Amino acid sequence: MAQRADLSGRTRLAIVLGDPVRHSLSPVIHNAAFAACGLDWVFLACEVPEGRVREALAGATALGIDGLSVTMPHKAAVAAAVDELSATARLLGAVNCVTRNGDRLVGHSTDGDGFTDALASEAGWSPAGARCAVLGAGGAGRAVALALADAGAAEVAVLNRTPHNAASAAALAGDRGRVAAPGEVGDFDLVVNATPLGMIGHGGPPMPLDPARLRKGQLLVDLVYEPAETALLAAARQRGVRAFNGVRMLVHQAARAFELWTATEAPVETMVTATGEALARR
Repeated sequence: MAQRADLSGRTRLAIVLGDPVRHSLSPVIHNAAFAACGLDWVFLACEVPEGRVREALAGATALGIDGLSVTMPHKAAVAAAVDELSATARLLGAVNCVTRNGDRLVGHSTDGDGFTDALASEAGWSPAGARCAVLGAGGAGRAVALALADAGAAEVAVLNRTPHNAASAAALAGDRGRVAAPGEVGDFDLVVNATPLGMIGHGGPPMPLDPARLRKGQLLVDLVYEPAETALLAAARQRGVRAFNGVRMLVHQAARAFELWTATEAPVETMVTATGEALARR
């Protein structure tokens, strides 16, 4: 993207906090959205070491920064440091988006809504009444489990190497949540990989499950988006499973944040295109 020549003292600023953060696609996504909507905003990435979140938030408030995204490893620390939390962020104990109300910072979590928005836009699918399995009980898995329950899923089963963590994530779905075993994967309408297995640069097995357990007619979403085609996605498609990667969730959670900051409808397809082009350049 060409550098803007019209930045001024009136230009509004949004940032992403993370460590590391140089790999973040947030600047690409949001600057494309600002340009498409004709908004005089700019988005930058700011690397903040662990333990310095409160300083970073105080600085953002003092500087009048109008929007903050939050990525690893700061989501829990930001949740503990902001002045207010949305109901979802409070349940998750994690924040990925911050809005400013005067000198008060309000923490939100848009990951779960971003996931269900992506299901609707990419797969034309609703979790209402469906049986859903979530692989992984970290931040992404917890957000997805809660969002699926909020969207009316009949069952939200969580699979994780640590039973205690699986039970904690499943509890977010209330009486529709439970811990599941790997042998049950074929029983669900939707299977979500919310682990980093298969991601470029991540060690460990290439897949979080045995694809032979999947069956034709299921829907699978792998939240990994780099590479665009993971080993899990390829194996699932070979078995007749409808399968999608995590690009749309990445974009839709950003779109939710964009709308919270700007009160402007996000240009989602522009954001998707910008993300795809950025990934292709890597």
